[in-house]
Amino acid sequence: MKLTYSSLKDNDIFILTNFSCQPSQELLNDRNLYKILWSKKVSTNIVVDDYNLELKPNEVIFCTPLNIMEVPMDSEDLLAIVFNKEFFCIQTNDDQVSCHGFLFFGSSQPPIIQLNEKKSADFENIIRLFKEDLLIKDHLQGEMLRSLLKRLLIQSTRMVKNELPQPTIPNAQLNVIREYNILVEKHFREYHHVKDYANLMFKSPKTLSNLFPKFSNKTPSMVINDRILLEARRLLLYSDLSTNEIATELGYKDPGHFSKFFKKHEGLSPSVFKKSKQN
Repeated sequence: MKLTYSSLKDNDIFILTNFSCQPSQELLNDRNLYKILWSKKVSTNIVVDDYNLELKPNEVIFCTPLNIMEVPMDSEDLLAIVFNKEFFCIQTNDDQVSCHGFLFFGSSQPPIIQLNEKKSADFENIIRLFKEDLLIKDHLQGEMLRSLLKRLLIQSTRMVKNELPQPTIPNAQLNVIREYNILVEKHFREYHHVKDYANLMFKSPKTLSNLFPKFSNKTPSMVINDRILLEARRLLLYSDLSTNEIATELGYKDPGHFSKFFKKHEGLSPSVFKKSKQN
C-alpha cells in the first residue's frame, strides 16, 4: 500500500504506507522525511540507526529525517505516516502542537508510545480519514491532511508527556528541557559540554542537571553524548569519510580524543566498529 499526496507548487509530500512494495521501500532512503510507524496487532521487527528494534502490538515510533531505517516488506500489519517539512514543519507548528523536543528532535532513541484500546481506536479513526482524503483530489486536500496529522501529533504528544517521570512537571520547566534538546540538535558538532548549552540558555549546569530527572533517565551530558554517537555511527556506516575526517566533522580537534570517546561508549574503536558492521 502506498497512498500519496503531493504538490509540485509547494514541494510537499504526505504518504500513507506499510512499506510492502518497492516504491514505498525507497522512501526509507530519503533523508528528508519524517516517519511515524504504528505496529497494530502483531510485533514488527525494524532497524533504526543500525539498532534492531521490536515494535510491539499497538506501539508507535516517531523518527526524524536523521533516523536511518530498515523495514521488512512483509510487514502488512504496519502502518506508516511519512511526510516532509514542506508538508508540515515541526518547528513552525511547535507552539501549536508542542512536539519539537518531545516527538521529533533527532534523538538517538526515538520516542515510542503504547496505545491503549481507546487511543488505538482514535488512531484507527484518523487513519481511516487519511485514507478517505487521500482519494479526494481537490484544492482542500492538503489542508485536510495537515489538520488530521496535527490532531494525531497533539494526541501523541499528550501521551508522551503523561509518561514522563513527573507528568505534572510545569510547562516552564518542560520548555527548558525542550530548548536544551533543540540546542543540542543544532550545535552538537561544536559544543560537547553541558556548560556550553547552559551559557546559551542563561542557566547554570546544576539547574539543568536537577531538572532532567523529571523528564527522563538521561542526564544533560548523556543527551549530548548520545547525539554525537548517533552521528558518528551514521558517518561510519553510511559515508566514505575516514575516522580522522569524522572526528573533524564532529568538532574534535584531536582525532585521538574522538576515538577514545567512541570506544568508551561503544566498546569498540571507530575502525573496528565499521569493520564489524561490514562483515
